[in-house]
Formats: sequence, structure tokens, C-alpha cells
Amino acid sequence: MAAAKKSVTQEKGQETKGSRTPLEFTKDQELKALRDMLLIRRFEEKAGQLYGMGAIGGFCHLYIGQEAIVVGMQMVLKPGDEVITGYRDHGHMLATGMEARGVMAELTGRRGGYSRGKGGSMHMFSKEKHFYGGHGIVGAQVSLGTGLAFANRYRGNDNVAIVYFGDGAANQGQVYESFNMAELWKLPAVYVIENNRYAMGTSVSRSSAQQDFSKRGVSFNIPGEQVDGMDVRAVKAAGEKAVKWCREGNGPYILEMQTYRYRGHSMSDPAKYRTREEVDKVRHDSDPIEQVRNRLLAAKVGEQDLKAIDAEVREIVNEAADFAQHDPEPDVSELYTDIYR
Repeated sequence: MAAAKKSVTQEKGQETKGSRTPLEFTKDQELKALRDMLLIRRFEEKAGQLYGMGAIGGFCHLYIGQEAIVVGMQMVLKPGDEVITGYRDHGHMLATGMEARGVMAELTGRRGGYSRGKGGSMHMFSKEKHFYGGHGIVGAQVSLGTGLAFANRYRGNDNVAIVYFGDGAANQGQVYESFNMAELWKLPAVYVIENNRYAMGTSVSRSSAQQDFSKRGVSFNIPGEQVDGMDVRAVKAAGEKAVKWCREGNGPYILEMQTYRYRGHSMSDPAKYRTREEVDKVRHDSDPIEQVRNRLLAAKVGEQDLKAIDAEVREIVNEAADFAQHDPEPDVSELYTDIYR
């Protein structure tokens, strides 16, 4: 994938070109982006290992390769802004500041997990971090996220709801009902379409009549933009524009993040619908972490300093994995809590 992607904005049905140049980061911003993306990458690698060992059951959808999206978007948010996503959600949780040990403990079904061990991968929430899931139904988070944006508009605050969903979910009918409602009521929602090319295993070229997902809001007069989702700087630049649009009361905005996942749809997916050569080429040419690392090396940041960051992150993840395997399982009485009639 090229570093500079085509950027298209649809405003009131008119096509205009958006910014093609990503923002330049300070050294501190690059270092923070590197650490945050490494935390997600190492966490997901460890989750994959634990799944293979049988310590994690059920479904497990890894975010490896897509880290720049949530890290870049979080850099433009303020306290009070909400985040909601689908079931590929561990990276979003970590990016919002949820603790690695709590997320991992939930994956292993332990009482120290964010849903006290009862929710698993797809059902974690944090009111304190304004993270509202984690949802197992394809596309369901889009209408729920629109509801979060409605609440912000109703309360008269300037908070923005960031609603993540994938290229597969983008074809769901409730997505377009949400778009229509959001534009009618000028709701502050940024719809982030994480286009990793393959949805649950079918190429977008075979599943989507309109493959430019930034145009999905044209019939509703919602502006949209294509973004290089492998470059954290490009994500932050587009995120700033979209969030500003929403805070100023202009209604929703669509960002199509062009990205790539290195693993299959879930841990049970052998990903035979693409070649190993294709995956290796994206890793070599466009890996979001390596891009930041190379820029830091070019800026004369020492190799040992970067290794120290990785070592710190690995220690956090290893401690989380140890906690998640030794924390007690939920008490039987938990079967009767959080039940509503």
C-alpha cells in the first residue's frame, strides 16, 4: 500500500479533494504512537498464544496489522468522547486506556475481567473510559453508536461518538438507517470503516458493488474520506478533520481506513482466500509499527531505546497473561447477577 492514499470528500453531493499529506509528528508523538501500537501488537500475539493453548475459549478476533487506526484516532479525542466497535475489539480497549490485565482476564473468563469473566472477547465495557463495546452482532454497534451521538446532541455537550465497523458490516441495512438518522438530526458521529479488504473471508471486490467506502454516505449528504489506515499520522490528520466537523454541529462524518489484518478473520480462520506472499508484502511495505520505528531511527533515536520500549510492553503483556491464567474463575452466584427482566 502506498503511503499517500487518494482522499475524497463528499460534501452536499459535491466531490472535492481532501488533504493527501499526513501530519508530521514530534518525536514525543512518534514515541507514544510506537508504544501504544506495540502494546496492542504484543497483547494480540499473546492472546493468540493463549488461545492456541486452550486458555481462551470461544471466539477470538485479533487486530494485528490495524493498530494505527485506533491509536491515531485516540490522539484526537478528549475526555467524554465515546468509542464503540464490533468484535475485533481488544485494540480499541487498550487504546482507550483499559488495562491489559483486565482485558486478558476477561478473555480467559476470570473474575478480574472487565465483565467479571462472563462476557469474553466480544462483550467488554468500561464506563470510566467511555468504551461501550465490543458487539457480536455484525453492524449492531453502528445503530448503538448513533444512539450515543444522539445522547450527546440531546444533552447539548460537544462530545463525539467514534463508531468503528468493518467493510463487511458496511453492507448491513441498519448502517444506512443510522446514516439517514444521523444526518437528519446532525448527530456528532464519526463512522470509521476499517476496510481490511476481506470482511469475514470474502474480498471486497466480490462482495461490495461500491468499493470506495468513503462514498457510502453520498445519498445522505454525509462527507467521507479515504485514509491510509496503515500510517498513524494520516489517521490522526483525518481524525482531526472529522472530529472538528462533528464538534461544530455539522453532523456525521465517514472515514474509510484502508488497512490490512495479518491474521484470519478469527483464530479459527486459516485465511486460504489470500496468499502468504500478499500478507508478507503488506508487512514489508506498510506495517504501521515499522513505519514509526523507521522514522524514529532516521531521527537518531537509538535502537536500544526502541528495544527498551518493546521490553516494557512485553513485561506488561506477560504480567497480564500470568494474572489472567491464575485469577480465580467467577463465583457461581455470578450466574444470577446483571440479569434484567
